[in-house]
Amino acid sequence: MLPRSRTMPGRINHGVVDERHDIRHYLEVEVHPKVSESEAINPQSNYSKCFDDDGRLKRTGNFWTSSSHIITAVIGSGVLSLAWAIAQLGWVAGPAVMVLFAFVNLYTSNLLAQCYRSGDPLTGQRNYTYMDAVKSYLGGRKVMLCGWIQYLNLFGVAIGYTIAASVSMMAIKRSNCFHSSGGKDPCHMSSNGFMITFGIIEILFSQIPDFDQVWWLSIVAAIMSFTYSTVGLGLGIGKVAGNGTFKGSLTGISIGTETHAGPVTSTQKLWRSLQALGAIAFAYSFSIILIEIQDTIRSPPAEYKTMKKATLFSIIITTIFYLLCGCMGYAAFGDLAPGNLLTGFGFYNPYWLLDIANVAIVVHLVGAYQVYCQPLFAFVEKWSARKWPKSDFVTAEYEVPIPFYGVYQLNFLRLVWRTIFVMLTTLIAMLMPFFNDVVGLLGAMGFWPLTVFFPIEMYISQKKIGRWTSQWIGLQILSMTCLMISIAAAVGSVAGVVLDLKTYKPFKTSY
Repeated sequence: MLPRSRTMPGRINHGVVDERHDIRHYLEVEVHPKVSESEAINPQSNYSKCFDDDGRLKRTGNFWTSSSHIITAVIGSGVLSLAWAIAQLGWVAGPAVMVLFAFVNLYTSNLLAQCYRSGDPLTGQRNYTYMDAVKSYLGGRKVMLCGWIQYLNLFGVAIGYTIAASVSMMAIKRSNCFHSSGGKDPCHMSSNGFMITFGIIEILFSQIPDFDQVWWLSIVAAIMSFTYSTVGLGLGIGKVAGNGTFKGSLTGISIGTETHAGPVTSTQKLWRSLQALGAIAFAYSFSIILIEIQDTIRSPPAEYKTMKKATLFSIIITTIFYLLCGCMGYAAFGDLAPGNLLTGFGFYNPYWLLDIANVAIVVHLVGAYQVYCQPLFAFVEKWSARKWPKSDFVTAEYEVPIPFYGVYQLNFLRLVWRTIFVMLTTLIAMLMPFFNDVVGLLGAMGFWPLTVFFPIEMYISQKKIGRWTSQWIGLQILSMTCLMISIAAAVGSVAGVVLDLKTYKPFKTSY
């Protein structure tokens, strides 16, 4: 018999739910026995070699698995819009903003990594999720506020990934159409069928019961992210070489430049510049699942030490890729840099290389979708299990033999709830397929509260930093500055949505 999913409660025996010691509580942190320093140094004297200090199965994650999880989460659909973002800001502000976002994310991620254990970073009680950490350090209404922001952001990311995947799937079909017709057929088509196809794929993958069971998907997705980033970079370099010059300007897109929405006005240039901030922020967003990734790391050494190294390595790698892809894309296309970099290279020259890149994007987004949504899936299932512990629909699991796989443990709540979730995100993506606007808005919504505010507040609480000390003032200045950036990016993204809605017809968008 397979071990039960961590997202489900204990088995029901005569109407009584067995207590289990490996359930992750998303709103209620478990109370574990305090561990002395000597016990932490020599855990084998108190715990089996198969279990960690909290009674759960031994964690097996390391530097490389954590790095692959982070890279999978960071290098997502956001990389495709970076050339467009730099085109709005120019050669000076564009790369500078990208590097600043990288430093802010690295700094606040290190603060957050130290909050994995409450109190002592070696022996303190573990926080299994971002929400657990907020509850442990801050408590009160901030827990509910954090929950709403975090899960709303995860929901939005699922919508954004659905839009991005459909664009890449459609690009594959159109490039082959162009190639077979010799460029005579414009090959216009709707994105709806491709969004539905991606949704069906995600429904199947969403039945994977728990986060730690998708490690292989995360590694495959990380490889795919390097594949399409490298293709985009290579094509950008090739186009720059073909042009014989670098396009673009120091201050970004010029007023009067013709776009699909008409000539750019001075007001629109402002909105587009602010929206670019949101796009760059979205490209670096992964803090909301950092604690969950850290909870897969084995110890010793202390989990936060491994996580700091993995975060530093991952952000350096992704920033180099981002700068190369964004700058080369801008150098290749100038003010007309597309919202999705790979769609700007045409459809049939070389069409096979673009197909490889777009296939890699789709495979990556399938994995990234699951990496982001698993915490939300688990939260709803845990909440339901506590509310209806005696319901077979919620808690019972049924063994279903699957050829070439083994025995799959079917749970009806997991089947129904996750299917409805994917269907809903697919429907919203079909209603509002505005890639750049959605990306900018998501980046603005998640950047300040989840990447900056909560990690800083938890760190202040953990280290007991006094008010009006120099360190406290410095952290608050950083937080307020990032808040202003998030508000500005949100305003720019909403303005972009309003502009797009003027010429949009639901379910009738074609490319």
